[in-house]
Amino acid sequence: MGGGTEAFPELGSHCQQSDCRQLDFLPFTCNACDKVFCLDHRSHKSHNCPKSDVGSRIVTVCETCSTAIETTGYAGEDVKKILERHEKSGDCDPKKKKKATCPVRRCKEVLTFSNTATCKNCRIKICLKHRFPADHSCEKLKPAASNSKFLVALGARSGKDCGIKISGNSSQSQPTVKAW
Repeated sequence: MGGGTEAFPELGSHCQQSDCRQLDFLPFTCNACDKVFCLDHRSHKSHNCPKSDVGSRIVTVCETCSTAIETTGYAGEDVKKILERHEKSGDCDPKKKKKATCPVRRCKEVLTFSNTATCKNCRIKICLKHRFPADHSCEKLKPAASNSKFLVALGARSGKDCGIKISGNSSQSQPTVKAW
């Protein structure tokens, strides 16, 4: 397939997508179907590559030991049979199973019987460090009625009120600390 210009006929090539045919000076060759494509059609998805699964891997995770088992080369075999063979091989050890961890972002605490708390609002299990709704970004976090009254009162205060004792006689404001 020729490409390029009249002066440089061997430079670049045309996109092999049927509705594109754009001349591209830096073409891409698909690693699955070995056809040449422009920047817009270089991905397997964009040119509907029939061999897009070439080189891909399929993995199944054993529920007993949390080991990843590759099932790529076993196209005709059932996944259950592969897992049974894994269990019989002696490689499957329940002691290797990964423990549940706290779902809070960046927390790697392993959840055990003694350090697990269940949130009363969202019902997820978290470590004791994140047991309060504000600590684990609880989805159903609602401020309590007493809390909201306090926040409203706090917002109504002005900065001038801080540190001054308010008495029945509001015409005079005296400091609360006496100096001797």
